Amino acid sequence: MKFVDEATIRVQAGNGGHGCLSFLREKFRAMGGPDGGDGGDGGSVYLVANPAMNTLADFRVARKFRADSGQSGAGRNKTGRSGADLDVRIPIGTVVHDVDTGELLCDLTKAGQRQRVADGGHHGMGNTRFKSSVNRAPRKITQGTPGEARRLSLELKVLADVGLLGMPNAGKSTLISVMSEAKPRIADYPFTTLHPNLGVVSVGRLQSFVMADIPGLIEGAAEGAGLGIQFLKHLQRTGLLLHLVDIAPLDSGVDPADEVLAIQRELGKFSAELAEKPRWLVINKIDLLHTDSLAAARSDLLAKIDWSGPVFEVSAATGDGTEALGQAIMRQLEVPDSGA
Repeated sequence: MKFVDEATIRVQAGNGGHGCLSFLREKFRAMGGPDGGDGGDGGSVYLVANPAMNTLADFRVARKFRADSGQSGAGRNKTGRSGADLDVRIPIGTVVHDVDTGELLCDLTKAGQRQRVADGGHHGMGNTRFKSSVNRAPRKITQGTPGEARRLSLELKVLADVGLLGMPNAGKSTLISVMSEAKPRIADYPFTTLHPNLGVVSVGRLQSFVMADIPGLIEGAAEGAGLGIQFLKHLQRTGLLLHLVDIAPLDSGVDPADEVLAIQRELGKFSAELAEKPRWLVINKIDLLHTDSLAAARSDLLAKIDWSGPVFEVSAATGDGTEALGQAIMRQLEVPDSGA
């Protein structure tokens, strides 16, 4: 299924049923009096977080959702049936805004979470309601009110503990495929990853975390270059970022330090909050360098970027260092109030 993380839909709650104007007509009861019943309430529209969904692709086709209206009242003081509420299922992690007002309506982050986004109309009252000692035969009723209508903006932000970022071909997709059961598309050309991939990394017995891989960034992404910037929002929910860097790029003219600094700038342009998240440097493709060359390349990289945070060395291709990385991540995530 195609990955879609934004959609706009229209929801319409049901109208309230009208009250009934009726008088009792029975043999031997010439003055039966008013017996018009109330209408039924209109159904409301609810959004429900569904763990079985991972994309908003369905809403590119189905864009309008309407709850049932209430039925009008009837004679013999019969109340009209209320309209059924409508549940619209959306993926966990969807943020919902009112398009016309910009109001944040809800952020559904738990399975089964349910939020009303359009109120059903209120029922109208039948003429029985207006009978009094001075008005024995009222001809007054009220109409049911219209149901609420809204245009909603849906924005999906994947839920993950750890997010991967880096330049195209830094090895993010290979790393997530090695550390989890995720099966992303992997190739030796840039922008192989076209949408976020999620994988569950098992570290030990009953210990695991969710890792997200997003399309690679390039310099100028904040101005629209490349693909990754439109998916950076998926990293906003993560507690820890892993910044992958290719320590042995095929193009000898590429400096890994320049790539790290370029992505740091793009993070700052996109969101100050995202730029301040805990971030670990992961030096990838160590299998392509001899020990001495690797040590020299690491020292040169860290000096140029003035890095003071945690640093890990891995080979996503061979799996070297990935187990230690996974264990370190698990320890970080288990620290209370660690920010990760």
